[in-house]
Amino acid sequence: MTRVAVLGAGAWGTAIAAVLSARLDVALWARDPAQAAALGKTRSNERYLPGIALPGQVRIESDLLVALEGAALALAVTPVAGLRGILPKVKLPLVWLCKGFEEGTGLLPHEIAAQTMGATARCAALSGPSFAAEVARGLPCALTLASKDAAFARETAALLHGGRMRIYYSTDLVGVEIGGAVKNVMAIAAGISDGLGLGLNARAALITRGLAEMARLGVALGGAAETLFGLAGAGDLILTATGELSRNRRVGLELAQGRSLKDILHHLGHVAEGVRSAKEVARLAKAKGVDMPVSDAVNAVLDGKLTPKKAVELLLSRDPKKER
Repeated sequence: MTRVAVLGAGAWGTAIAAVLSARLDVALWARDPAQAAALGKTRSNERYLPGIALPGQVRIESDLLVALEGAALALAVTPVAGLRGILPKVKLPLVWLCKGFEEGTGLLPHEIAAQTMGATARCAALSGPSFAAEVARGLPCALTLASKDAAFARETAALLHGGRMRIYYSTDLVGVEIGGAVKNVMAIAAGISDGLGLGLNARAALITRGLAEMARLGVALGGAAETLFGLAGAGDLILTATGELSRNRRVGLELAQGRSLKDILHHLGHVAEGVRSAKEVARLAKAKGVDMPVSDAVNAVLDGKLTPKKAVELLLSRDPKKER
């Protein structure tokens, strides 16, 4: 049985470990020894994934090197901010499941991997519409695994595919990563719209125009438009912008109610990558000359430069133009 190491015991790491353990030998690494001990004892991650039993065959480790020992593949399921610290220790093929840009550098995960593991490392991104709680319960989902190495993408998708988790493969790594990063920013916008009571029509318009912005930026950075209209783009955007389990949507909802960003993040208990990604999306769009008004509006709200209501008014007051 193929052995894999899941690095990160948050909601998504716990969920993917539970699902893969039905057909693979899985070690789940928790950075905090106390959390690892609690997981091993209770077989439940009550902080991040309450109510889900962790199968007995999943080995819990607090030592990263022990978790990696004998594994054919590592799955990095930390926030983007955690990648740089662990990747130099990973000497085997790697798939990351995090989405967004590294704060400060503005790098995408594949760029962090190139810096820390070397340009020849076999690596990929796994992305798409997937709430951890539903995946852990065995509900169906479809994801895209992307790597610049076509053979690695195909082989790794086949390894992870199974049960109710369907995995497609792609060589458009940039497109998949841009979709995963930008959709979180758009989900904040959708949450603001819903929080202000603007209705379903407004939310549909925001999602559609947000998708257009994602595609423009993705193409400008070397991705393919068709990728952004697939699972890792449109699919993930629809889920994150409308689903009640979406952390980024919740940020938008609460901003619309007048709560401060600091207070919202303090009580959220999980990472909302859209908050971190908004600045980098705006910076990249400006550098590439890509028009992204929805992203700019979200960024202005997060920075405290505009109220949610004023940001919406500015979007609605834009001059009419040809749809593209």
